[in-house]
Amino acid sequence: MTNGVIVLLRLMNALPFNAQIRIGKFFGLVLYRLAKTRRHIAHVNISLCFPTLSQDQQRSLVKKSFVNYGIGLTEAAMAWWSNPRSFDTKVTLEGREYLDQALSGGKGVILLGAHYSTLDLGGLLFSRFYPLSCMYRPNKNEFLEHSIRSGRLRYLESLIGKSDFRSVLKKLRQNKIVWYAPDQDFGPNNAVFAPFFGVEAATTTATARLAKLSGAPVVLISHHRTEAGNYTVRLHPALPNFPDPDDAVSAAAVNKAIETGISYDTAQYMWVHRRFKTRPTGSPGSPYIQSNFEDN
Repeated sequence: MTNGVIVLLRLMNALPFNAQIRIGKFFGLVLYRLAKTRRHIAHVNISLCFPTLSQDQQRSLVKKSFVNYGIGLTEAAMAWWSNPRSFDTKVTLEGREYLDQALSGGKGVILLGAHYSTLDLGGLLFSRFYPLSCMYRPNKNEFLEHSIRSGRLRYLESLIGKSDFRSVLKKLRQNKIVWYAPDQDFGPNNAVFAPFFGVEAATTTATARLAKLSGAPVVLISHHRTEAGNYTVRLHPALPNFPDPDDAVSAAAVNKAIETGISYDTAQYMWVHRRFKTRPTGSPGSPYIQSNFEDN
């Protein structure tokens, strides 16, 4: 995301909600045509995760995911600059009882998130019900980092660097909620391989380590836009018997939970990340080097 895109999104934020959504769809279609590398990555991911779909169905899912990604850009702008109260009539929260039960233990809650296209807006929507802190990776682009950080701190209690476990544990000891998304490939360090839609994926052990150190339950959250232009935020029962003494078992439980969240609307997940770039020893090389898909 370039500085120019940030400026454009900021200007667009003055438009009515429906107009921004329509422009987001257009952005997504443009990206689908022009962002060939990301399109290729999405094709590979979807072909690996959903091998029973025909190639036409896989291509259709890729295209839909790009349209949703484009909408997500405009929704991020809404989260950063719109009046948070303007979403109070657009959001439905399901499963609140699961989070309340988890909080009743007094050890805080690790909110298990993922990279849905509603990523930033999902945080704002959830914050209309509960205060929230978020773990994140700072952006190297200073202008973009300032926009993201200042925008998110309008509705978040705090932003915590992804390696700052001390601050996370402090929040959890205060019985706070901390959002964490472990659904990307951070490399082989502090990771184990666990199935993600049936494909072995390098999965960070951080979720289990945080749960073990804090005693905090892990509650899955998912958030999706509806066809009517509203949003549903879903909370799920805390992961049972988590963490397991075996890191691989814990990682598999995390990935399985995230699969559940994605499955509400598969096209609203960000398939553009290299989820399978790290491969187990003895496996073939990166699946992103070659593709069975055409570029048109």
